[in-house]
Amino acid sequence: MLLYKRKENDAAPLAQPDPYIIKDGSRYYIYTTGSKGVHLFSSDQLKTGWQYDGICLEVPGQRNFWAPSVIKINDKYFMYYSSILDSDMDEHSQRLRIAIADSPTGPFCYVKDLLPPFSIDPHVVETESGIYLFYSSNDYESEFMGTYILCDKMLDPYTLEGKPQGIVYPSLEEEIYMRDRFEKGKDWYTIEGAFYFNVGTTHYLMYSGANHNNPTYFVGYSVAYGPEDADLRKLNWQKWPDNKTYSPVLSSNSNKNVEGLGHNSVIFEEGRYWIVYHARAVGDLKKYKEDTRCAHIDELIIDGPQLTVKVTV
Repeated sequence: MLLYKRKENDAAPLAQPDPYIIKDGSRYYIYTTGSKGVHLFSSDQLKTGWQYDGICLEVPGQRNFWAPSVIKINDKYFMYYSSILDSDMDEHSQRLRIAIADSPTGPFCYVKDLLPPFSIDPHVVETESGIYLFYSSNDYESEFMGTYILCDKMLDPYTLEGKPQGIVYPSLEEEIYMRDRFEKGKDWYTIEGAFYFNVGTTHYLMYSGANHNNPTYFVGYSVAYGPEDADLRKLNWQKWPDNKTYSPVLSSNSNKNVEGLGHNSVIFEEGRYWIVYHARAVGDLKKYKEDTRCAHIDELIIDGPQLTVKVTV
């Protein structure tokens, strides 16, 4: 279900990629990727009434603000995001940074860099055992060379422990981002867009695989079992259903009207789980030069270790 329909002469961007949803008080907020800053949308209702609130983070000298993740800790709102300096021409100069605000609406102010390049797609969570950061980086040495997901514990909202563990690695042909990307005969694989949640002692880590312009682009997930106060780095994470089976929760086969379904967040409301993700109308790649991935929401069904979504348009 499409969340926000852009109107003619609307100040909102055409696209809302990488939508990250939170609830604060009685209002919902979605933060999205933007070239000049992080865009903010809000509503008093989960599935209707969304409005564009403008850019809530912009930093002079930075551009391409990717995949913001926002969490409230000690009455402050911490935004974890990646961006690139205006002086950098290499997209792989993207690095994770931190911004803070006194309100979910911002304005968020840049505080510090968190990790060196290449580091993207943060998801920060607070559990009974502490604060953890999931993020993606590059591996040039593995059989499936490309981008994978790591997890590190945080000593405080500003500081990583510095003991990251690899959590989800590429293992499928459907996860190829680009063939022969940097060298003939060496395909580049991608696992990114981590989002963690748990239901009791069952832990889920959702992610996106491949390139959103590819027909195999999808949302998948890994599962682990352990106590709610477990160190998330030390759980035995396993791709569902296994490392060699392409079994997407969301993909271009989910609904004939949309494609490029991916990079999700999850919220528990009204006694049900809801998945927020981006997708574009079929044919938009040929119709527009600009990105048209927009925020969608649908119910996420949890049946033990199995996750399913019925996409509505």
